[in-house]
Amino acid sequence: MARTRILCVLAAALLVAVALSITIGAKAVPLTDAWQALTAPTGSENDIIIRSLRVPRTILGVLAGIALGVAGALMQGHTRNPLADPGLLGVTQGAAFLMVSSIIFLGVSNLYAYIWFGLAGALIASVGVFALGMVGGRGGPTPVTLALAGTAVSAFLYALTSAIVLLDEQAMDVFRFWQAGSIAARSADVVWQIVPFIAAGLILALVNAPGLNALSLGEDVARSLGQDVNRTRAVGVAAVTLLTGASVAACGALAFVGLIVPHLARHLSGTDHRWLLPYSGLIGAALLLVADVIGRVVAPPGELEVGVVLALLGAPFFIALVRRRKPVRL
Repeated sequence: MARTRILCVLAAALLVAVALSITIGAKAVPLTDAWQALTAPTGSENDIIIRSLRVPRTILGVLAGIALGVAGALMQGHTRNPLADPGLLGVTQGAAFLMVSSIIFLGVSNLYAYIWFGLAGALIASVGVFALGMVGGRGGPTPVTLALAGTAVSAFLYALTSAIVLLDEQAMDVFRFWQAGSIAARSADVVWQIVPFIAAGLILALVNAPGLNALSLGEDVARSLGQDVNRTRAVGVAAVTLLTGASVAACGALAFVGLIVPHLARHLSGTDHRWLLPYSGLIGAALLLVADVIGRVVAPPGELEVGVVLALLGAPFFIALVRRRKPVRL
């Protein structure tokens, strides 16, 4: 019951963050006017702001926050590394590499096409990392080989991306904006493009939770309990890839969400991934929306990208985490 109550509190906190995201910005809109714009629009300026700009932005923030929070919890569980984040599989750099490559070599200039190439790059990179993690190993990839392979692939793809963006000014601009991370200037079409991938990733994550609980006891114990370790790990990697790939393709590199959120959730839920995953999703969505709202109000009349705000919030947390003598056990 206590866990259920905490889940309800987190859901309420997310609703508050949604209300703030819809009403706060360059032009503040009263909550009553925002509600009217959603339920009975009259075509006023506030209606246009709410329905065309802030609602798609808020929905995208919720989806990306849930995806990255859940992916971070999965990644830390599978690698048994409290400093792991979803980008460890090379997903982020894979998305960036194929996006800028499509601009330079294929002449792609449409935002919606960028997203598809970014998602494809994320999927290809994660498959490559998983394959490399299996090389030389017996019984499939291990947490160590996955981490090493992910680090190597990410570094390689980042070097390639940094080299090819020098060839084209448009690619440089897109990469620079994408690298900062943002949920602004995205229409409802972008949301609909990533929804199927995030939904599939969340389903796989929930399916993966019981097996991940068994894996946390050790691979030998998990096998003795009847778990197929390789299949459990493959399902987890697939979930992380879909969740992270969809979010970074649409929003860019949103740093620290996948690192910070699982630790906050674990303090509330414990180590049971059946509760840790939904807690992480709700906290991730609320954190991302609050960071986006902060970015809108700290530098008027402009705004800071949400990725910049997340980095400012996450860096001290990361330093504190590294300095702790006894990290939260996975």
